[in-house]
Amino acid sequence: MPLDSGNAQEHHPCVMEIADWAARWRDGRIGFHEGRANTFLERHVDRLGPAPKHVLVPLCGKAEDMAFLASRGHTVTGIEAVEEAVQAFFREHDLTPAVRSVKDGVRSYSAAGITILAADVFACTPDVVGGVDALYDRAALVALPADVRRRYVAHLRQLLAPSAVGLVVTFEYDQTKMTPPPHAVSKAEVAELYSGARIQVLDERPEAGKFRDAGVEALETCFAIEL
Repeated sequence: MPLDSGNAQEHHPCVMEIADWAARWRDGRIGFHEGRANTFLERHVDRLGPAPKHVLVPLCGKAEDMAFLASRGHTVTGIEAVEEAVQAFFREHDLTPAVRSVKDGVRSYSAAGITILAADVFACTPDVVGGVDALYDRAALVALPADVRRRYVAHLRQLLAPSAVGLVVTFEYDQTKMTPPPHAVSKAEVAELYSGARIQVLDERPEAGKFRDAGVEALETCFAIEL
């Protein structure tokens, strides 16, 4: 995994979470992978604005959402710490990516308008990501524990253009009834994390996957964000 040794814990506060995600990919425990474009994204992709936008997809895994965004004419940059997931995305789409080392701890895979950076999201700086003017976050915010989410959003806002727009998907549920991830993120927390931005609830639905299987009621919400 593309993480520095030695002081990794100091510089990468998600290092333990990344190790857990790597184990999930290795063991095939990837229930968070939808296997198709997200319904909210299909419904509301136009809220990202007319193509071409440069869309950032943090903690992207091998999500079909990236292929969907590219098919709509957008340029996509994903960030994924588990390199096996990055390789799987291109393999499953019959693409042979150009691979290069961008900097220590960051490897870039690119093909067909999609670039995925194999890296810890906190290692990806504006010069690495390039100018991005749109965000799609379905699985990143909810993957992170509460003590990391504030720093994560602050880091995202350094990567995004000042007038960037985004779609952010969250879950709300009783965490005493199921062990995260995904973590519960309330509407109030989204408003606090993106303080100063224009935030609108676009869509909501009962989540019918992992939560239903666990017998837990959960609400999935899609927000439009305008920085």
